[in-house]
Amino acid sequence: MLHIHEEAARCLLCEDAPCTKACITGDPARAIRAIRFDNIKNAGRWVAQCTDADLERAEQACIHYDQPIRIRELLGSACRNAAASSVCCDAIATPPSSAPSLAITFCGIHCENPFFLASSAVCTNYEMVARAFEMGWGGVFYKTICKQDIREVSPRFDAIKEGTSFAGFRNMEQLSENPYEVDFDILKRLKQNYPKKVVIASIMGQFEEEWVELAQMAEFTGCDAVELNFSCPQMRVAGMGSDVGQDNELVTAYTAYVKQHVHIPVIPKMTPNITHMKEPAMGAYFAGADAVSAINTIKSVTFTPEAEVSEKKTISGYSGRAVKPIAQRFILELAQNHIMKDLELSGIGGIETWRDALEYLQIGCRNVQVCTAVMQYGYRIIDDLILGLQTYMAERGIERLEDIVGEQLPSFVQPSELDRNTMVLPKIDREKCMGCGRCYISCSDGGHQAITFDLNTRQPHIIGTKCVGCHLCRLVCPTGAIGLSKRFTKKEK
Repeated sequence: MLHIHEEAARCLLCEDAPCTKACITGDPARAIRAIRFDNIKNAGRWVAQCTDADLERAEQACIHYDQPIRIRELLGSACRNAAASSVCCDAIATPPSSAPSLAITFCGIHCENPFFLASSAVCTNYEMVARAFEMGWGGVFYKTICKQDIREVSPRFDAIKEGTSFAGFRNMEQLSENPYEVDFDILKRLKQNYPKKVVIASIMGQFEEEWVELAQMAEFTGCDAVELNFSCPQMRVAGMGSDVGQDNELVTAYTAYVKQHVHIPVIPKMTPNITHMKEPAMGAYFAGADAVSAINTIKSVTFTPEAEVSEKKTISGYSGRAVKPIAQRFILELAQNHIMKDLELSGIGGIETWRDALEYLQIGCRNVQVCTAVMQYGYRIIDDLILGLQTYMAERGIERLEDIVGEQLPSFVQPSELDRNTMVLPKIDREKCMGCGRCYISCSDGGHQAITFDLNTRQPHIIGTKCVGCHLCRLVCPTGAIGLSKRFTKKEK
Protein backbone atom coordinates (compact mmCIF):
# COMPACT_ATOMS: atom_id res chain seq x y z
CA MET A 1 0.00 0.00 0.00
CA LEU A 2 1.39 3.37 -1.04
CA HIS A 3 1.65 5.95 1.72
CA ILE A 4 1.02 9.20 -0.12
CA HIS A 5 2.93 11.57 2.13
CA GLU A 6 5.91 9.26 2.55
CA GLU A 7 6.22 8.83 -1.21
CA ALA A 8 5.91 12.57 -1.82
CA ALA A 9 8.60 13.14 0.81
CA ARG A 10 10.96 10.97 -1.24
CA CYS A 11 10.78 13.45 -4.12
CA LEU A 12 14.02 15.38 -4.54
CA LEU A 13 12.09 18.53 -5.50
CA CYS A 14 14.41 19.04 -8.44
CA GLU A 15 15.20 22.34 -10.10
CA ASP A 16 13.85 22.25 -13.68
CA ALA A 17 12.24 18.91 -12.83
CA PRO A 18 12.82 16.20 -15.47
CA CYS A 19 9.43 14.63 -14.72
CA THR A 20 7.60 17.81 -15.70
CA LYS A 21 9.77 18.30 -18.78
CA ALA A 22 8.80 14.80 -19.90
CA CYS A 23 5.09 15.37 -19.30
CA ILE A 24 3.34 17.06 -22.22
CA THR A 25 0.10 18.14 -20.58
CA GLY A 26 0.82 19.02 -16.96
CA ASP A 27 3.25 19.67 -14.15
CA PRO A 28 3.61 16.54 -11.99
CA ALA A 29 6.53 18.05 -10.06
CA ARG A 30 4.30 20.89 -8.88
CA ALA A 31 1.55 18.44 -7.95
CA ILE A 32 3.96 16.33 -5.92
CA ARG A 33 5.29 19.45 -4.22
CA ALA A 34 1.73 20.35 -3.23
CA ILE A 35 1.33 16.94 -1.60
CA ARG A 36 4.72 17.22 0.10
CA PHE A 37 3.73 20.52 1.70
CA ASP A 38 0.32 19.39 2.97
CA ASN A 39 -1.62 20.93 0.10
CA ILE A 40 -3.02 17.69 -1.30
CA LYS A 41 -6.45 19.13 -2.04
CA ASN A 42 -4.92 21.32 -4.71
CA ALA A 43 -2.54 18.79 -6.22
CA GLY A 44 -4.87 17.84 -9.05
CA ARG A 45 -4.86 21.36 -10.43
CA TRP A 46 -1.48 20.77 -12.10
CA VAL A 47 -2.19 17.34 -13.59
CA ALA A 48 -5.87 17.58 -14.42
CA GLN A 49 -5.27 17.04 -18.14
CA CYS A 50 -2.53 14.40 -17.83
CA THR A 51 -3.10 10.97 -19.34
CA ASP A 52 -1.63 7.81 -17.90
CA ALA A 53 0.94 7.87 -20.72
CA ASP A 54 1.98 11.41 -19.72
CA LEU A 55 2.55 10.34 -16.15
CA GLU A 56 4.38 7.21 -17.22
CA ARG A 57 6.84 9.34 -19.20
CA ALA A 58 7.23 11.59 -16.17
CA GLU A 59 7.96 8.59 -13.95
CA GLN A 60 10.55 7.23 -16.38
CA ALA A 61 12.28 10.61 -16.41
CA CYS A 62 12.59 10.77 -12.60
CA ILE A 63 16.24 11.03 -11.53
CA HIS A 64 15.82 9.83 -7.95
CA TYR A 65 19.01 8.40 -6.44
CA ASP A 66 17.22 5.29 -5.19
CA GLN A 67 14.21 4.39 -7.31
CA PRO A 68 11.91 6.67 -9.30
CA ILE A 69 8.97 8.27 -7.52
CA ARG A 70 5.84 6.23 -8.22
CA ILE A 71 4.22 9.22 -9.86
CA ARG A 72 1.22 7.50 -11.41
CA GLU A 73 0.31 5.68 -8.21
CA LEU A 74 1.04 8.71 -6.04
CA LEU A 75 -1.09 11.14 -7.99
CA GLY A 76 -3.77 8.55 -8.58
CA SER A 77 -4.03 7.90 -4.83
CA ALA A 78 -4.04 11.60 -4.06
CA CYS A 79 -6.86 12.19 -6.53
CA ARG A 80 -9.05 9.10 -6.11
CA ASN A 81 -11.97 10.18 -8.25
CA ALA A 82 -9.86 10.52 -11.38
CA ALA A 83 -11.46 9.95 -14.73
CA ALA A 84 -10.06 7.08 -16.77
CA SER A 85 -7.85 9.31 -18.90
CA SER A 86 -6.98 12.07 -16.44
CA VAL A 87 -6.08 12.85 -12.84
CA CYS A 88 -8.00 15.39 -10.82
CA CYS A 89 -8.38 16.20 -7.18
CA ASP A 90 -11.44 14.85 -5.37
CA ALA A 91 -11.72 18.16 -3.52
CA ILE A 92 -12.30 21.07 -5.87
CA ALA A 93 -9.55 23.61 -5.39
CA THR A 94 -10.56 27.19 -4.78
CA PRO A 95 -9.97 29.22 -7.96
CA PRO A 96 -7.28 31.85 -7.33
CA SER A 97 -9.60 34.64 -8.45
CA SER A 98 -12.10 33.89 -5.70
CA ALA A 99 -9.68 32.83 -2.99
CA PRO A 100 -9.97 34.52 0.42
CA SER A 101 -7.63 37.41 1.08
CA LEU A 102 -4.69 36.75 3.40
CA ALA A 103 -4.23 40.44 4.16
CA ILE A 104 -3.69 41.35 7.80
CA THR A 105 -2.21 44.21 9.81
CA PHE A 106 0.85 43.85 12.01
CA CYS A 107 1.75 46.76 14.30
CA GLY A 108 -0.60 48.85 12.17
CA ILE A 109 1.27 47.89 8.99
CA HIS A 110 -0.72 46.43 6.10
CA CYS A 111 0.63 43.02 5.09
CA GLU A 112 -0.59 41.32 1.91
CA ASN A 113 -0.10 37.96 3.63
CA PRO A 114 1.35 36.77 6.96
CA PHE A 115 4.39 35.00 5.47
CA PHE A 116 7.74 36.68 6.18
CA LEU A 117 11.36 35.70 5.72
CA ALA A 118 13.04 35.37 9.11
CA SER A 119 16.20 37.33 9.86
CA SER A 120 18.80 34.77 8.72
CA ALA A 121 20.81 33.43 5.81
CA VAL A 122 17.69 33.47 3.60
CA CYS A 123 17.75 37.29 3.30
CA THR A 124 21.26 38.70 3.16
CA ASN A 125 21.24 40.87 0.02
CA TYR A 126 18.98 42.80 -2.33
CA GLU A 127 18.70 40.13 -5.02
CA MET A 128 17.59 37.42 -2.60
CA VAL A 129 14.83 39.48 -0.98
CA ALA A 130 13.67 40.90 -4.32
CA ARG A 131 13.32 37.38 -5.70
CA ALA A 132 11.33 36.32 -2.64
CA PHE A 133 9.04 39.33 -2.98
CA GLU A 134 8.46 38.54 -6.65
CA MET A 135 7.46 35.02 -5.68
CA GLY A 136 4.84 36.22 -3.20
CA TRP A 137 6.36 36.58 0.27
CA GLY A 138 4.62 39.32 2.24
CA GLY A 139 7.63 40.77 3.98
CA VAL A 140 11.12 40.34 5.38
CA PHE A 141 12.87 40.63 8.69
CA TYR A 142 16.25 41.34 7.09
CA LYS A 143 19.35 39.61 8.45
CA THR A 144 20.51 41.35 11.61
CA ILE A 145 22.60 44.47 11.01
CA CYS A 146 25.37 45.46 13.43
CA LYS A 147 28.52 47.59 13.59
CA GLN A 148 30.82 44.73 14.64
CA ASP A 149 33.24 42.88 12.38
CA ILE A 150 31.44 39.59 11.77
CA ARG A 151 33.73 36.65 11.08
CA GLU A 152 31.98 33.36 10.42
CA VAL A 153 33.30 29.81 10.73
CA SER A 154 33.38 27.02 8.17
CA PRO A 155 31.47 24.80 8.06
CA ARG A 156 28.68 26.54 9.90
CA PHE A 157 25.67 24.22 9.44
CA ASP A 158 24.71 20.72 10.59
CA ALA A 159 21.45 18.77 10.53
CA ILE A 160 19.62 15.83 12.06
CA LYS A 161 18.10 14.26 8.96
CA GLU A 162 15.10 12.10 8.12
CA GLY A 163 15.73 10.87 4.60
CA THR A 164 16.61 13.98 2.60
CA SER A 165 14.78 16.35 4.97
CA PHE A 166 15.94 18.10 8.12
CA ALA A 167 14.27 17.01 11.33
CA GLY A 168 16.40 19.61 13.08
CA PHE A 169 18.97 22.10 11.84
CA ARG A 170 21.97 23.53 13.70
CA ASN A 171 23.71 26.71 12.62
CA MET A 172 26.62 28.79 13.87
CA GLU A 173 25.96 31.93 11.82
CA GLN A 174 25.91 35.26 13.57
CA LEU A 175 24.82 38.47 11.86
CA SER A 176 25.13 40.18 8.50
CA GLU A 177 28.69 40.30 7.17
CA ASN A 178 27.93 43.40 5.08
CA PRO A 179 29.02 46.86 6.26
CA TYR A 180 25.98 48.34 7.98
CA GLU A 181 25.81 51.23 5.49
CA VAL A 182 25.49 48.68 2.66
CA ASP A 183 22.65 46.84 4.38
CA PHE A 184 20.67 50.03 5.02
CA ASP A 185 21.09 50.99 1.38
CA ILE A 186 19.69 47.56 0.44
CA LEU A 187 16.69 48.08 2.69
CA LYS A 188 16.11 51.53 1.23
CA ARG A 189 16.09 50.16 -2.30
CA LEU A 190 13.84 47.25 -1.35
CA LYS A 191 11.25 49.59 0.14
CA GLN A 192 11.42 51.95 -2.82
CA ASN A 193 11.08 49.17 -5.40
CA TYR A 194 8.54 47.09 -3.45
CA PRO A 195 6.43 49.64 -1.58
CA LYS A 196 3.61 47.17 -0.89
CA LYS A 197 5.93 44.69 0.81
CA VAL A 198 6.84 44.97 4.49
CA VAL A 199 10.53 45.66 5.09
CA ILE A 200 11.73 45.29 8.68
CA ALA A 201 15.32 45.88 9.78
CA SER A 202 16.70 43.54 12.42
CA ILE A 203 19.49 45.19 14.41
CA MET A 204 21.89 44.43 17.25
CA GLY A 205 23.96 46.94 19.20
CA GLN A 206 26.69 46.43 21.76
CA PHE A 207 25.61 49.34 23.94
CA GLU A 208 22.67 51.74 24.06
CA GLU A 209 24.04 54.36 21.65
CA GLU A 210 24.53 51.71 18.97
CA TRP A 211 21.01 50.39 19.39
CA VAL A 212 19.62 53.90 18.96
CA GLU A 213 21.87 54.79 16.03
CA LEU A 214 20.99 51.63 14.09
CA ALA A 215 17.28 52.01 14.81
CA GLN A 216 17.32 55.61 13.61
CA MET A 217 19.09 54.56 10.42
CA ALA A 218 16.37 51.94 9.85
CA GLU A 219 13.70 54.61 10.21
CA PHE A 220 15.58 57.05 7.98
CA THR A 221 15.90 54.48 5.17
CA GLY A 222 12.14 53.90 5.15
CA CYS A 223 11.85 50.59 6.98
CA ASP A 224 8.37 49.77 8.22
CA ALA A 225 9.61 48.61 11.63
CA VAL A 226 12.75 47.58 13.51
CA GLU A 227 13.40 44.26 15.22
CA LEU A 228 15.78 44.20 18.20
CA ASN A 229 17.80 40.99 18.17
CA PHE A 230 18.09 40.06 21.84
CA SER A 231 18.43 36.39 21.07
CA CYS A 232 21.26 35.18 18.80
CA PRO A 233 22.78 32.24 20.75
CA GLN A 234 26.25 32.12 19.18
CA MET A 235 27.73 35.63 19.30
CA ARG A 236 31.50 35.60 19.73
CA VAL A 237 31.29 38.92 21.58
CA ALA A 238 30.04 38.70 25.17
CA GLY A 239 27.15 40.90 26.21
CA MET A 240 25.31 40.62 22.89
CA GLY A 241 22.56 38.40 21.47
CA SER A 242 20.99 35.97 23.92
CA ASP A 243 23.14 37.44 26.73
CA VAL A 244 20.83 40.44 26.47
CA GLY A 245 17.63 38.42 26.08
CA GLN A 246 18.32 36.57 29.33
CA ASP A 247 18.66 39.83 31.24
CA ASN A 248 15.27 41.40 31.95
CA GLU A 249 16.76 44.79 32.81
CA LEU A 250 18.76 45.03 29.58
CA VAL A 251 15.74 44.01 27.48
CA THR A 252 13.67 46.70 29.17
CA ALA A 253 16.38 49.35 28.94
CA TYR A 254 17.37 48.81 25.30
CA THR A 255 13.74 48.63 24.21
CA ALA A 256 12.97 51.86 26.04
CA TYR A 257 16.00 53.64 24.54
CA VAL A 258 15.00 52.69 21.03
CA LYS A 259 11.32 53.57 21.54
CA GLN A 260 12.30 57.03 22.74
CA HIS A 261 14.23 57.76 19.55
CA VAL A 262 12.17 56.31 16.68
CA HIS A 263 8.57 56.51 15.57
CA ILE A 264 8.34 53.20 13.68
CA PRO A 265 7.18 50.03 15.51
CA VAL A 266 9.80 48.33 17.71
CA ILE A 267 9.83 44.51 17.90
CA PRO A 268 12.18 42.79 20.38
CA LYS A 269 13.14 39.24 19.36
CA MET A 270 13.04 36.85 22.32
CA THR A 271 15.47 34.07 23.20
CA PRO A 272 14.14 30.59 24.09
CA ASN A 273 17.31 29.91 26.10
CA ILE A 274 15.54 30.90 29.28
CA THR A 275 13.05 29.24 31.64
CA HIS A 276 10.27 31.83 31.34
CA MET A 277 10.05 34.21 28.41
CA LYS A 278 7.25 36.26 29.91
CA GLU A 279 9.58 38.17 32.27
CA PRO A 280 11.76 39.78 29.56
CA ALA A 281 8.72 40.07 27.29
CA MET A 282 6.87 42.03 29.97
CA GLY A 283 9.92 44.25 30.37
CA ALA A 284 9.79 44.95 26.64
CA TYR A 285 6.03 45.53 26.81
CA PHE A 286 6.26 48.08 29.63
CA ALA A 287 9.12 49.76 27.76
CA GLY A 288 6.73 50.35 24.87
CA ALA A 289 7.38 47.45 22.48
CA ASP A 290 4.76 47.19 19.75
CA ALA A 291 5.23 43.44 19.29
CA VAL A 292 7.67 40.64 20.06
CA SER A 293 8.97 37.92 17.77
CA ALA A 294 9.75 34.44 19.07
CA ILE A 295 11.62 32.23 19.01
CA ASN A 296 15.23 32.46 17.94
CA THR A 297 17.24 29.23 17.80
CA ILE A 298 17.73 26.94 20.79
CA LYS A 299 21.22 26.30 22.13
CA SER A 300 22.34 22.81 21.15
CA VAL A 301 25.22 20.50 20.27
CA THR A 302 25.72 17.90 17.55
CA PHE A 303 28.54 15.39 17.12
CA THR A 304 28.82 15.16 13.33
CA PRO A 305 32.54 15.07 12.46
CA GLU A 306 31.94 16.86 9.14
CA ALA A 307 30.51 19.84 11.05
CA GLU A 308 33.59 20.34 13.20
CA VAL A 309 35.57 23.56 12.85
CA SER A 310 39.28 22.67 12.84
CA GLU A 311 38.41 19.54 14.86
CA LYS A 312 36.49 21.54 17.47
CA LYS A 313 32.79 21.57 18.40
CA THR A 314 30.71 24.23 20.12
CA ILE A 315 27.22 25.14 21.32
CA SER A 316 25.08 26.84 18.70
CA GLY A 317 21.50 27.37 17.53
CA TYR A 318 18.96 24.64 16.69
CA SER A 319 15.92 25.19 14.45
CA GLY A 320 13.64 23.33 12.06
CA ARG A 321 10.64 21.08 12.58
CA ALA A 322 11.94 19.71 15.86
CA VAL A 323 11.63 23.07 17.64
CA LYS A 324 8.05 23.92 16.64
CA PRO A 325 6.36 22.55 19.80
CA ILE A 326 8.87 24.43 21.95
CA ALA A 327 8.38 27.66 20.03
CA GLN A 328 4.61 27.34 20.27
CA ARG A 329 4.83 26.77 24.01
CA PHE A 330 6.57 30.14 24.40
CA ILE A 331 4.11 31.89 22.07
CA LEU A 332 1.18 30.39 23.94
CA GLU A 333 2.45 31.61 27.30
CA LEU A 334 2.89 35.11 25.93
CA ALA A 335 -0.55 35.11 24.30
CA GLN A 336 -2.21 33.90 27.50
CA ASN A 337 -0.70 36.70 29.57
CA HIS A 338 -3.58 39.12 30.06
CA ILE A 339 -1.28 41.93 31.16
CA MET A 340 0.29 41.94 27.69
CA LYS A 341 -2.97 41.42 25.79
CA ASP A 342 -2.20 44.35 23.47
CA LEU A 343 1.26 43.06 22.55
CA GLU A 344 1.29 41.62 19.03
CA LEU A 345 3.21 38.43 18.23
CA SER A 346 5.32 37.21 15.33
CA GLY A 347 5.85 33.44 15.39
CA ILE A 348 9.06 31.66 14.40
CA GLY A 349 10.15 28.03 14.59
CA GLY A 350 9.69 24.91 12.47
CA ILE A 351 7.26 26.32 9.90
CA GLU A 352 7.24 24.29 6.67
CA THR A 353 3.58 24.05 5.69
CA TRP A 354 0.51 26.25 5.74
CA ARG A 355 -0.82 24.11 8.60
CA ASP A 356 2.25 24.94 10.70
CA ALA A 357 1.60 28.62 10.03
CA LEU A 358 -2.09 28.21 10.84
CA GLU A 359 -1.24 26.84 14.28
CA TYR A 360 0.82 29.92 15.09
CA LEU A 361 -1.99 32.19 13.93
CA GLN A 362 -4.53 30.25 15.99
CA ILE A 363 -2.55 30.83 19.19
CA GLY A 364 -2.25 34.54 18.65
CA CYS A 365 0.40 35.41 16.05
CA ARG A 366 -0.34 37.95 13.35
CA ASN A 367 2.47 36.81 11.10
CA VAL A 368 5.01 34.01 10.88
CA GLN A 369 8.69 34.01 9.94
CA VAL A 370 10.29 31.18 7.98
CA CYS A 371 13.97 30.30 7.73
CA THR A 372 15.00 26.62 7.82
CA ALA A 373 12.33 25.46 5.37
CA VAL A 374 13.47 28.08 2.86
CA MET A 375 17.07 26.98 3.31
CA GLN A 376 16.02 23.43 2.42
CA TYR A 377 13.40 23.97 -0.27
CA GLY A 378 13.73 27.53 -1.51
CA TYR A 379 11.40 30.52 -1.67
CA ARG A 380 8.97 28.47 -3.81
CA ILE A 381 7.31 27.01 -0.70
CA ILE A 382 5.36 30.27 -0.56
CA ASP A 383 3.09 28.86 -3.27
CA ASP A 384 1.71 26.13 -1.00
CA LEU A 385 1.78 28.30 2.11
CA ILE A 386 -0.57 30.75 0.42
CA LEU A 387 -2.74 28.30 -1.50
CA GLY A 388 -3.10 25.88 1.40
CA LEU A 389 -4.17 28.58 3.85
CA GLN A 390 -6.59 30.09 1.33
CA THR A 391 -8.17 26.68 0.70
CA TYR A 392 -8.55 26.10 4.43
CA MET A 393 -10.24 29.47 4.88
CA ALA A 394 -12.55 28.87 1.91
CA GLU A 395 -13.63 25.50 3.29
CA ARG A 396 -14.50 27.07 6.63
CA GLY A 397 -16.16 30.08 5.04
CA ILE A 398 -13.68 32.48 6.65
CA GLU A 399 -13.24 35.73 4.74
CA ARG A 400 -10.79 37.54 7.02
CA LEU A 401 -7.50 36.11 8.26
CA GLU A 402 -8.02 38.28 11.31
CA ASP A 403 -10.79 35.90 12.44
CA ILE A 404 -8.31 33.04 12.82
CA VAL A 405 -5.87 34.89 15.08
CA GLY A 406 -6.07 33.50 18.61
CA GLU A 407 -9.10 31.30 17.99
CA GLN A 408 -7.49 28.26 19.66
CA LEU A 409 -6.42 30.06 22.82
CA PRO A 410 -9.57 29.13 24.79
CA SER A 411 -8.86 25.42 24.21
CA PHE A 412 -5.57 25.57 26.12
CA VAL A 413 -5.82 25.19 29.89
CA GLN A 414 -3.51 24.37 32.78
CA PRO A 415 -2.84 20.67 33.54
CA SER A 416 -4.86 21.02 36.73
CA GLU A 417 -7.92 21.94 34.67
CA LEU A 418 -7.91 18.89 32.39
CA ASP A 419 -10.70 16.32 32.55
CA ARG A 420 -9.39 13.35 34.52
CA ASN A 421 -12.72 11.54 34.97
CA THR A 422 -13.17 10.26 31.41
CA MET A 423 -11.08 8.35 28.89
CA VAL A 424 -10.92 7.35 25.23
CA LEU A 425 -9.88 3.82 24.26
CA PRO A 426 -8.01 3.00 21.06
CA LYS A 427 -9.93 1.17 18.33
CA ILE A 428 -8.34 -1.10 15.71
CA ASP A 429 -9.40 -0.97 12.06
CA ARG A 430 -8.87 -4.55 10.91
CA GLU A 431 -8.81 -3.60 7.23
CA LYS A 432 -5.86 -1.28 7.73
CA CYS A 433 -3.99 -3.48 10.21
CA MET A 434 -1.01 -5.27 8.63
CA GLY A 435 -0.30 -7.50 11.62
CA CYS A 436 3.18 -6.13 12.31
CA GLY A 437 2.74 -6.19 16.09
CA ARG A 438 4.31 -2.81 16.72
CA CYS A 439 1.42 -1.79 18.97
CA TYR A 440 1.84 -4.98 21.03
CA ILE A 441 5.58 -4.43 21.49
CA SER A 442 5.21 -0.81 22.56
CA CYS A 443 2.33 -1.50 24.92
CA SER A 444 4.17 -4.45 26.48
CA ASP A 445 7.48 -2.68 26.99
CA GLY A 446 6.48 0.97 27.26
CA GLY A 447 2.83 0.94 28.24
CA HIS A 448 0.37 -1.06 30.34
CA GLN A 449 0.44 -4.56 28.82
CA ALA A 450 -3.06 -4.00 27.48
CA ILE A 451 -2.58 -5.58 24.03
CA THR A 452 -2.26 -9.24 23.13
CA PHE A 453 -0.94 -10.53 19.81
CA ASP A 454 -2.08 -13.75 18.15
CA LEU A 455 0.92 -15.19 16.29
CA ASN A 456 -1.30 -17.41 14.12
CA THR A 457 -3.68 -14.73 12.85
CA ARG A 458 -1.22 -11.87 13.40
CA GLN A 459 -3.98 -9.86 14.99
CA PRO A 460 -3.58 -7.53 17.99
CA HIS A 461 -6.40 -7.31 20.53
CA ILE A 462 -6.95 -4.60 23.10
CA ILE A 463 -7.69 -5.68 26.68
CA GLY A 464 -10.20 -3.09 27.77
CA THR A 465 -9.81 -3.80 31.48
CA LYS A 466 -6.09 -3.02 31.33
CA CYS A 467 -6.05 -0.20 28.80
CA VAL A 468 -5.64 3.26 30.34
CA GLY A 469 -6.18 5.16 27.08
CA CYS A 470 -2.63 6.50 26.77
CA HIS A 471 -2.67 5.91 22.97
CA LEU A 472 0.98 4.98 22.58
CA CYS A 473 -0.24 2.17 20.32
CA ARG A 474 -1.94 4.64 18.00
CA LEU A 475 1.20 6.73 17.70
CA VAL A 476 3.49 3.82 16.77
CA CYS A 477 1.09 2.20 14.28
CA PRO A 478 2.71 2.56 10.83
CA THR A 479 -0.52 2.26 8.85
CA GLY A 480 -2.93 4.45 10.83
CA ALA A 481 -4.99 1.40 11.74
CA ILE A 482 -5.63 2.53 15.32
CA GLY A 483 -8.16 5.27 15.91
CA LEU A 484 -10.33 6.60 18.73
CA SER A 485 -13.42 5.21 20.41
CA LYS A 486 -16.05 7.38 22.08
CA ARG A 487 -15.12 9.12 25.33
CA PHE A 488 -16.70 7.57 28.43
CA THR A 489 -16.66 8.06 32.19
CA LYS A 490 -14.10 6.05 34.14
CA LYS A 491 -15.26 3.55 36.69
CA GLU A 492 -14.71 4.46 40.30
CA LYS A 493 -11.73 2.68 41.89
